[in-house]
Amino acid sequence: MTGSMGNVTTILSQIESGDLSATDQLLAIVYDELRKLAQHKLAQETPGQTLQPTALVHEAFLRLIGSSDWNSRGHFFGAAAEAMRRILIENARRKKAIRHGGDKNRIDFETIEISQGSRSIDLLSLDEALDQLSEEEPQVAEVVKLRYFVGLTIDETASSLDISVRTANRHWAYAKAWLFERLSNDDS
Repeated sequence: MTGSMGNVTTILSQIESGDLSATDQLLAIVYDELRKLAQHKLAQETPGQTLQPTALVHEAFLRLIGSSDWNSRGHFFGAAAEAMRRILIENARRKKAIRHGGDKNRIDFETIEISQGSRSIDLLSLDEALDQLSEEEPQVAEVVKLRYFVGLTIDETASSLDISVRTANRHWAYAKAWLFERLSNDDS
């Protein structure tokens, strides 16, 4: 992350004390990074995704500003990860609703000629599995949220959660195996 990202904790304190201009400063610092992460996340979604990265960032930021009681940069990015996750889940649920054509097979005309080589993840199944993981291993689930939904590196995740890089790596490896097992069982 850039050097200005270190100012996030200071700006969060200013927001908490009621400084409205600090919200603009925070958005200016984190916007580009959140937008890149949103683009990355949306690229992994199934074809036919109508949510745009800018809309995802704006919606997540609005939700974050509504509850501005963060105590650190890590806490903020954890909240950002959770906000993006919730927005993507709500969007997936809305699309699966029958009144929104959830019972119809969606086709993205732009990708008909191009085969998607990777298996897409069912976001609703991931959400359910992540909720289970949160109950069993809350810190491991936070690692997943920061890595998968925000796109932080292992080093950034460790710093955000105030844990060692080795612990973050161990949690990430455990989470991947745990989620693979749960999501593989859902496919059968």
